[in-house]
Amino acid sequence: MERRRIDDYEPGPVPSPRAVDKFGFVKQEQTGSPEGAIKSRSVIEFEREERRVRKWRKMIGVGGSDWKHYVRRRPQVVKRRVRKGIPDCLRGLVWQLISGSRDLLLMNPGVYERHGPGQRSLYNVLKAYSVYDRDVGYVQGMGFLAGLLLLYMSEEDAFWLMVALLKGAVHAPMEGLYQVGLPLVQQYLFQFDHLVREHLPKLGEHFTKEMINPSMYASQWFITVFSYSFPFHLALRIWDVFLFEGVKIVFKVGLALLKYCHDDLVKLPFEKLIHALRNFPEHAMDPDTLLPMAYSIKVSRRLEELKHEYERKNEKSVQSVESNGKELQ
Repeated sequence: MERRRIDDYEPGPVPSPRAVDKFGFVKQEQTGSPEGAIKSRSVIEFEREERRVRKWRKMIGVGGSDWKHYVRRRPQVVKRRVRKGIPDCLRGLVWQLISGSRDLLLMNPGVYERHGPGQRSLYNVLKAYSVYDRDVGYVQGMGFLAGLLLLYMSEEDAFWLMVALLKGAVHAPMEGLYQVGLPLVQQYLFQFDHLVREHLPKLGEHFTKEMINPSMYASQWFITVFSYSFPFHLALRIWDVFLFEGVKIVFKVGLALLKYCHDDLVKLPFEKLIHALRNFPEHAMDPDTLLPMAYSIKVSRRLEELKHEYERKNEKSVQSVESNGKELQ
């Protein structure tokens, strides 16, 4: 029997267009809800968002003119609003304000140069940074940071925000994430390993038994600040807090994820455990569930203690290597 060509088949029904959210992702369909209730809920959500935007605009001022004054006067209000999520229409400007990158741009006119028409923005930003900071150059993980920033700001603004992060305009410098040997990544993994064992001892014991260490699953969390494989809406909420409060939110979110999935993870053998740690279930990625859990975890003082412990450990290792080298000579 002669095989029918694909062209001979009649086309199937065309699916009706589905509603998408403000990020362009398909919305989950509402089933069993009266149309009037859906419309009413949409109006309420729209009005609530409008009120949020008005509050943020008042807090920021024209072009960010009131921001520093407001932060000094009402820091806890700012912290609370950042943790609830920055309105998407203002996110680009607010990220520049809380990171200190807007000040860097204004103090360094003409430093950022474009590299000719026709080249992609991502390439331009990463190339410019590699020229600006030759000690770091370009590391693959930097592309995820730059890509996220370019969704909300111009090339020049994204460049200066990267400078603010890596050079430490507001928080501790993060350039060690991308230097040779990834020294800051090694420190963060050391700290995270201890925190897991202290906050989740049963899971930490299971990790030891299955020979799992944080470098197997958490390196990308720190290198890309969750912009690599996390759902977009969750990554944005984390970045809001990260830029305002610093890297401790990465530790908090990591611990919250492990805590949320704790009872399942402690039952898994090595292969399944590795897969689970790289592919968390969708329900674990709900910002309104995960982030309050993360905020409740206190790590600041312990992170500082573990940092000093890591530095002492490294100093001893360096001294031991130098001593052995002298003996060989």
